Order: sequence, then C-alpha cells, then structure tokens
Amino acid sequence: MKIRHPEKVNKPINPIKKKPNWIKSKLINSKEFFYTKTVVNQNNLVTVCQEANCPNITECWSKRHATFMIMGDTCTRACAFCDVITGIPKPLDKLEPFKIASAIQKLNLRHAVITSVDRDDLDDGGANHFYDVIIEIKKNNPTTTIEVLTPDFLRKGDSYKKVIEAKPDVFNHNIETVPGLYRKIRPGSRYFSSLELLKNVKKIDKNIFTKSGLMVGLGEKKDEILQVMDDLKSAEVDFLTIGQYLQPSPKHHPLNRYYNPQEFNDLEVIAKSKGFLLVSSSPLTRSSYHADEDFAELQKKRIKQANAQSIS
Repeated sequence: MKIRHPEKVNKPINPIKKKPNWIKSKLINSKEFFYTKTVVNQNNLVTVCQEANCPNITECWSKRHATFMIMGDTCTRACAFCDVITGIPKPLDKLEPFKIASAIQKLNLRHAVITSVDRDDLDDGGANHFYDVIIEIKKNNPTTTIEVLTPDFLRKGDSYKKVIEAKPDVFNHNIETVPGLYRKIRPGSRYFSSLELLKNVKKIDKNIFTKSGLMVGLGEKKDEILQVMDDLKSAEVDFLTIGQYLQPSPKHHPLNRYYNPQEFNDLEVIAKSKGFLLVSSSPLTRSSYHADEDFAELQKKRIKQANAQSIS
C-alpha cells in the first residue's frame, strides 16, 4: 500500500501561505518539452521532476533536462518536506540501467543527474543499483558527465563506496536543513551521518566533486545556516545549493516564511566567502536546476585553482 506521509494522519492541517511575486515558474510549452516527456514515458522511467512536484519542470524539460529517479517512485521514509510517495517499494527493475542510458542518449544530455528514493529495505540501500546505472550510462554515453544525488545509506555500512567506485563526476547528497530541525523535518535521517558521507566521498576520491543542498524557510535561524555552511566546508564540499522550501500540501511541514531575493543573494555572498567553489542560491534553486551549466563552471574553476596553485 502506498500512502503519502502516514505520520501526518490526524495531525492539524497546515495552511499553505500565498507565494510572493518573486516565486514564479516559467511556463514553457514547446516541442522539446513534449519530446522529453515522450522519452520518459516510452522508457517507463520515473523523474524527480514529476514525483517531487518541481517548480522548474517546464523550463528544464523544454531544454531536454530531466532528473531521473531510480529504484521506483516509492520511498521507505517520510520526510516532512517531501512530496514523494511513502510505502513499500517494488523490487528493483534490472533493466532500469539500460532504460536510463537509452533515454540519456535520445535526449543527447551532456550532463545527466541521477537520484533515487530511499531504499532502507535493501541491504546496500541501493548502492549497487547506482553503480550499475552509472556504468551503463558511461558505456552508452561516453562524453556525458554524471551527477548522482544519493540517499545517506544510513546503517548500510560501507555500501556507499560502491557508488564512488563507479566514479561519477559529481557526488551530491543534500543536507536539507539545519541539525536542530532534523527530528521534525528528516526523522529517518541523521545530520552528522550525512556530513560523514560527504566527507568520506572526498577522502576516498579527491577527483569527484561533492555537492550538497539546503532548504530555507522551515524555521531555521541565520546563524544555524552559517553553521551548516561551515560544517559542509569542513567536509570539503565543493558546491552548495540554497533554495526556498515550498510546502507541497497542507499535510506537510508548515512553511515558516519566504526569503526574499536579496536574502538569497546575501547567503550566496557569505557562502562564496567561506570558500565553496560554486554556490547557487535563489528562491527556485533546486539540486539539479541548471546542473549542467553549474558543472561546466565547476570544471573551469577547478582548472583555474589548479593553475594558481602550480604557479605559487
């Protein structure tokens, strides 16, 4: 049985606050949008764009940018911010790596983003399936760079190392919120476990870019946001995304407030001053929003940084 967030049953309804005028999705209807939709449907694939109600779906799909969500559409956790279905997942689709690789080829993606639901029911948390998907993409799309947005692999030992072994170009794991809100927002996760995962990725393979994302508007304080930035820098994270939490329904965690564009600009300036290679901070920023352009920028900055170090 699939249900949305069972922990919220019989709890008070949280009215959704009216969106300010600076939060507007780009409504684009084009042949490219429908082509992307056709490729996704024909391969029977799941995208986080659809499952998580991403506000940027029309803009991204009109550029043939889709973020694939592997291992099904049903998550074993029930985070209070997320609109993905919670329940008992179906068995893994062994053909999914081939379907994903084929879709990427048809969309001619230069940078592919692969994420997943949490699969706490699997002994490895899905790490081996991530490996198979990455390897198959590389086999069929040798010039495509690959970014993974993974679960935390909590209580799955060293299984995450299998993902690193496949050598994605970017290893992303979202910290999501400040530690003081974890019990309410991410009850099935642990803040310091997520930090440790990101730290270990960089420790094992310095050539893989690491990335993490933070939502604001959940009730956090500014000094807590700055502490998260410092924690991520201590874990040698390269790239930080900061976006506005948008409450999916009245049964999800209530929105505390909307940050204005200037506040996002200020957070970006602070994050860059702390040494992140790249920062994306805006109301509609999401993990995979403009990920291809961001990765290209990351590569340029790393080359520039390496050249500066060699000169000195």
